[in-house]
Amino acid sequence: MIKTKVTEMLGCRYPIIAGAMARISSPEFVAAASNAGACGVLASANFKTPDDLRDAIKKTQSLTDQPFAVNINLFPALMPQDKLEDYVDATLSEGIKIIETSGHKAPEHLVPKFKNGGATWIHKCAGVRYAIKGASLGADIITVVGYENGGATGTLDIGTMVMTPSVVDAVDVPVIAGGGVIDGRGLAALLALGAEGVIMGTRMMATKECPIHYNLKQSFVEAKETDTTLALRSVNNTHRFWNNKAAQHLLELEAQNSPLFILIQAASGEKSQKMYEEGDIDLGVVSCGQGVGLIKDIPTIKELLDRIMIETEEVISRLSKK
Repeated sequence: MIKTKVTEMLGCRYPIIAGAMARISSPEFVAAASNAGACGVLASANFKTPDDLRDAIKKTQSLTDQPFAVNINLFPALMPQDKLEDYVDATLSEGIKIIETSGHKAPEHLVPKFKNGGATWIHKCAGVRYAIKGASLGADIITVVGYENGGATGTLDIGTMVMTPSVVDAVDVPVIAGGGVIDGRGLAALLALGAEGVIMGTRMMATKECPIHYNLKQSFVEAKETDTTLALRSVNNTHRFWNNKAAQHLLELEAQNSPLFILIQAASGEKSQKMYEEGDIDLGVVSCGQGVGLIKDIPTIKELLDRIMIETEEVISRLSKK
């Protein structure tokens, strides 16, 4: 069994974080990830009010006795920033001891709440300078994602192979790394680069428990590593999406210098939700990393994570014999 600082600090069996995903990371999905050995992360941006988040936390707690985190989203387009303290209060009052924040700017004003609430604070970012800032403010763990990542990639275009050791060298706290991690080879590689754990999103979408339509999961199985694209760079909010018709339409609007509200409409979460429910794979945009080309099946989360850990140990053993 592989033990790291991350497994020790978070209390999870495996050094794997199930990335918080908008409109996907439901109580059932998060609980399944934690029960399978990962640290599931409930996405607060999925809930319209702090009370809704509170109810979701209680539902998750009823489904697992394993640790899970709550993500507090720092992107204004996804969550009302004037309500962040209320969401944090709801999280802490329900006994959650792991809080993840994600965004370009570390939430300095929230740090006292994290510390006074006894929470382990994970700050997720996409660059060395952001990692240094988060650590300087008291982050217990830094999560960093590279250019291969699905969703927000930052603006630096630095790959995971370089980003990971750069951040490991720059901060004095444990690092979780992600971007293109699909199997045990990826986990072993990032452990070799100094990470204490990995974060996975795209691979977790192609599991039986993920609450998206089978059509999309099967499309991921059939996809190649070239089937993603970058959009929203023109508004300094670069995201990597699966390259379907909705993503192509978004790129066309950007090329036409369309106003921000038009781009927001094209990237609408409502369209994505309808796609997840009804299975029209071209209806909405969907965050997706380059690692999608390595997905070959749709297992349960437990089958996936157990297999990844076996693969990781096999890779490490094979290398140690060389």
